[in-house]
Amino acid sequence: MDNSRFPFLDGVAGVVVDGGGRILDCTAAAEALLALPAAVLRGRPVRELLAAPVEPAGPAESAGPHGYAERGAAWAGRVSVRTGDGRLMPIEVRLLALRGAAGGDRAAARYVVLGAPASTADRWRQDQAFTRELFLQDRFGLVVFDQDLRIVRTNTHLLPYSGMPITLTGRRLSDFLQPQDAAAVEQHLREVMESGKPLVLAEELARTVIDPRGGRMMAISAFRLQSSDGAVIGLTALFNDITEQYRTRRRLALLHQVTAATGRSLSVTDSAEQLAAALIGNFADVVTVDVAAAVFGGEEPAPDPEGRLLLRRTAVAGPPEALPATGDTVLVGADGETVLVGPDGQDETGALADLAEAWLITAPLSARGVLLGRISARRDRWKDAYEEEDAALLREVAARAALALDNARRYTREHRAAIGLQRSLLPPAVRSVAAVSTASVYLPTDTVGGVGGDWFDVIPLSSARVALVVGDVTGHGLHASATMGRLRTAVRTLADLDLEPEELLVHLDDLVAQLLVEAALAADGDDDLEADGLHPARYGVVAEPPDEEGRNVRRARPEPGSFGGTCLYAVYDPVSRTCTVASAGHPPPAVAHPDGSTEYLPVVPGPPLGVGGLPFESVKVLLEPGSVLALYTDGLIERGDGDIDTGMAELTRRLAVVRSQGLPLPEAGQRIIAGLPPTRLHDDVTLLLARTKAVAAADTAVWSVEPDPAAVAKVREDATATLEAWGLEDLAFTTELVLSELVTNAIRYAGGPVVVRLIRADTLTCEVSDGSSTQPRMRRARLTDEGGRGLYLVAQLTNRWGSRYTASGKTIWTEQELPGE
Repeated sequence: MDNSRFPFLDGVAGVVVDGGGRILDCTAAAEALLALPAAVLRGRPVRELLAAPVEPAGPAESAGPHGYAERGAAWAGRVSVRTGDGRLMPIEVRLLALRGAAGGDRAAARYVVLGAPASTADRWRQDQAFTRELFLQDRFGLVVFDQDLRIVRTNTHLLPYSGMPITLTGRRLSDFLQPQDAAAVEQHLREVMESGKPLVLAEELARTVIDPRGGRMMAISAFRLQSSDGAVIGLTALFNDITEQYRTRRRLALLHQVTAATGRSLSVTDSAEQLAAALIGNFADVVTVDVAAAVFGGEEPAPDPEGRLLLRRTAVAGPPEALPATGDTVLVGADGETVLVGPDGQDETGALADLAEAWLITAPLSARGVLLGRISARRDRWKDAYEEEDAALLREVAARAALALDNARRYTREHRAAIGLQRSLLPPAVRSVAAVSTASVYLPTDTVGGVGGDWFDVIPLSSARVALVVGDVTGHGLHASATMGRLRTAVRTLADLDLEPEELLVHLDDLVAQLLVEAALAADGDDDLEADGLHPARYGVVAEPPDEEGRNVRRARPEPGSFGGTCLYAVYDPVSRTCTVASAGHPPPAVAHPDGSTEYLPVVPGPPLGVGGLPFESVKVLLEPGSVLALYTDGLIERGDGDIDTGMAELTRRLAVVRSQGLPLPEAGQRIIAGLPPTRLHDDVTLLLARTKAVAAADTAVWSVEPDPAAVAKVREDATATLEAWGLEDLAFTTELVLSELVTNAIRYAGGPVVVRLIRADTLTCEVSDGSSTQPRMRRARLTDEGGRGLYLVAQLTNRWGSRYTASGKTIWTEQELPGE
């Protein structure tokens, strides 16, 4: 017998017996099952193979001794057989009559005995029950497809969705699903059909042709069906409706997306735009975000007497043709009810509504008990209506977005306060003095840290000189701005003493070290560090050896590497045309010479401010009139990329360009910083440009005076003659009195050579230099005193006066305004 013509009999053993129970023929499967060759089996009684005797078969419905009978079978049941290798094997058999006993000749009857191992038969029954029950399930859809992906069989729960045909047999998915949805599902099924690799829980949207609304999200699993010879005959797919789980995941993802999107920026407008953009797509077709006008200024919104709040339409998102106009006036009540003011001035009340063309849902933007605005989402009418879960989702989105908006509002307030404070502490952007003309550019950063501590100053000094200062305090925000203000004040105070640049930085470094110690002590709450179990050195307070009286001495000294900022201090003298520069950890200044060449001044940078204990060095260079000095902070040369060498090279290139074009300094500064938008900056950018001037030799006069009181008269005569030559006769009398007093004091108290110098610049400067290092002091003389009024008279007759130390002694100077100034 050959089972190849009956593939459904694969695995089933079959023998043909006559009416007497003798085996006439058998299949190869019978040979394998009984472990006996066909030649041995032919002619052998069936009873000899049985482990126990079996009664002759009865009627078709009678039960055999080891099983049960079914209608249409001569006999069916379970028996035990002894195989050729001696094993006892339970098998399930079925006896079918092929030909009856003709004329009562029982030997002429023919029967077919089909058998299979009992375990195999049990598995067949389990498979049959599994398949039957599988198609009866209503929790998922089950579909059998043929090779052409046409539906062969399905249960009644394929898609619990309106628009499904009553009968699906013979149909393709594209007959009842939206084309794009059907194509996506069939693509998965074809891959399974071709590769044989099972598909597990692939998520696809299923929308019917008749009802193309939101549809249902299905998790699709599939496996290929093959015949016993390996031929592909189709596949089976399971469709599991996961719409609710998908919507839950989508809501959580949307919350995460909104939180991340609105938290990227500290700009109120950017946060609102990111919020609107995040909701476009599956949740809404049009989104509008209205924010209280006060929020943009960093203020807390306050409702009007009627309890309503003025809003500004800040962000809209969606298709261009569906977007509402921006800039509408919007009033929101304290309870979240909205009133839209239309073009005709009439109020149009809006709330959670079923509009004629769309579904609408709104939620208030409230944070920390303060109403900041409102968000509205609109969905096209032909899509699914908003549900209560959507309303809850929008409220949660609004709550998170409101926190981001309130953070942006608070940042805006602090940022504006910091910038206002910083700019109030800085000098005018454009200035002109006798030594230089200056222009400055200050570009604050817009990062999370806020405004930084960059600062600059232009300080007029005695004798027509000028000090140019630029510095950078570490940190951002109000604290950095306040520290910057303290350092700028300190530099101005020290500059008034006419200290050399390197000496001034030493004093400034000591001040910063003290500020660091004060900050550490303030953070601890008291000045007894050791009593609190804290190591004093951590706070910059270190123990020194006992003094001569045996007392312990503590001295403020910050730890190495702890610093409060950097500073560059330069003094330009228009008379000698020299510039003296010292640096405390600051980048060197660049200079563009009149011949078109550019370079960085060879400044030896000292340690940053606050390190302490290390010296500073200065360098003196000669600058031709018309040279352009560029003092800056590191934010300019870092340019957001961190490559300082590239930034410094770019600075000199741009400086050479603006110098060759002869641009005014304010325009030149803007050209140099071009391409540095605030959104890219990691630090503030400060640029101070100074074009040098020179005092001509004809505008200075110098005399050496012998230490003889009689020489004072000659000084007065020479000074008067010089002033007449300069056309300053109106200042002759005052100048004679001033020089008489100063020269007489120098001769009387200092002795030695005395030098007198007059400088005509934007003021008239009178200088008297001597070899004494004793500073003069103005005092109030009593009525009975015969002297002590000289400096008082000098102070009353001039605009400014002072003294400064020199290498050979000191110089006392005065300034008078020029006539007509």
